[in-house]
Amino acid sequence: MGWFGTKRSEAPDATSRQDRQKCWESRDAYFTCLDAAKVVKPGDEGTTCADTKGPYERNCAKSWIDYFNKRRVLAEQQQGVLAQAQNQANAARNR
Repeated sequence: MGWFGTKRSEAPDATSRQDRQKCWESRDAYFTCLDAAKVVKPGDEGTTCADTKGPYERNCAKSWIDYFNKRRVLAEQQQGVLAQAQNQANAARNR
């Protein structure tokens, strides 16, 4: 290779359907591992999901990882709020 080599960048290309699909598949595998370990916040699992976290971080752009991780935590919080609202509605009906 010379000065202007044609080495391809290792960063995932968000415009590539194949790269997006790899990202989503590795995200799903990582989040499945987190679910099995009963971990809500990605990064709090220690070494438990290391084999699925690596491909997730390699196959997804950092901005996507930040987004997916925040959405996971928010979805979990939302489930708690919805369950509490349902309990309150049930209690109000039973009065």
